[in-house]
Amino acid sequence: MAEVPHLFRPMQLRGVTSRNRIVISPMCQYSAHDGHLEDWHLVNLGRFATGGAGIVFTEATAVQKSGRITHGCPGLWTDSQIPGHARVAQFVARHGAVPAIQLGHAGRKSGMQRPWFGNGPLNEDDFARGDMPWTPAGPSAIPVDDGWPVPHALSEDDIAALLQDYAAAARRALAAGYQIVEIHGAHGYLVHSFLSPLSNKRTDGYGGSLEGRMRLALEIAETVREVWPDDLPVFFRTSAVDGTEDGWQLDDTIVLAQRLKEIGIDVMDCSSSGISGSATGAASGKRQPGFQVPYAERVRHEAGLAAMAVGLITHPQQAEAILAEGRADLIAIAREALVDPNWALHAAQALGYDTSFETWPEQSGWWLSRRAMFSDFYQPE
Repeated sequence: MAEVPHLFRPMQLRGVTSRNRIVISPMCQYSAHDGHLEDWHLVNLGRFATGGAGIVFTEATAVQKSGRITHGCPGLWTDSQIPGHARVAQFVARHGAVPAIQLGHAGRKSGMQRPWFGNGPLNEDDFARGDMPWTPAGPSAIPVDDGWPVPHALSEDDIAALLQDYAAAARRALAAGYQIVEIHGAHGYLVHSFLSPLSNKRTDGYGGSLEGRMRLALEIAETVREVWPDDLPVFFRTSAVDGTEDGWQLDDTIVLAQRLKEIGIDVMDCSSSGISGSATGAASGKRQPGFQVPYAERVRHEAGLAAMAVGLITHPQQAEAILAEGRADLIAIAREALVDPNWALHAAQALGYDTSFETWPEQSGWWLSRRAMFSDFYQPE
């Protein structure tokens, strides 16, 4: 019997088993209403579960109303938002994938435009659409860039309230049926802005040294880990580097990963950059296929923490090689899943793991297997 490709070997994470190593990364849809998920989210995320992924993440979900990236971003700051999330989590689980959610706070990038309206600070056109501004928050009163609003520097009382809101949102995520929670600590949002010396100029216990700048991230991790059941995993997404000499460095990420492992975080999701400008438009240098894989590799080997690779991983053979070489434990697919929601199923065919549609949903696999039997033109990719 042929050896099972690394990409399709189940992964045990505490009491949760992913059927393969393919993860659908959180992707903002900017289509929620007052923080509530809609039918779009069910259909969009549901197709990734029926498409064969092992873990499906709901997009960045705000723990506070003022922590949304845009007016169209979802939240879990109130109980009325639980049912919409429950629909998604239940559907994903019924179709064999692990339902997961990313919790976060947009920090000084909160209250910005939806990308198709400009992807910058709100302006008069947005106000006319009903998207009114609010004062963003950050570690220091330093805006994202010229023309962006000056954030309110969080007080220690504000931080204490924020920790409680993370705990409450995690409890709501659990009530909705999610089995994995990820803390968003990347892309210039609140946690990342505390980590980076470019945006954190505080002189109290939440700034200054690396230890001080890590303090908020570690306290949030501790808070979420305490309320999240012991048999369910917690991920942490990081921007492994800021991409500038005076910013957050990969060596800092290794230290953070080691500390997160001590707290009980199970996986580090390794992205990069985004400390200034929009998260979706920011980049540190020209991007090449798998350009962030070295960050996951170092975290995995030097911090001893399971790592997820993400970023321009588009081909099954590429993903398989990353895992086979021991460079990561999980592969996150994002934009490529928008191109092909059945990416995981097609990868199984391309790697010779499933050439007869056995891993496809029975509602479609039955038909496709018959077509393959009686057709001369069909050849699996």
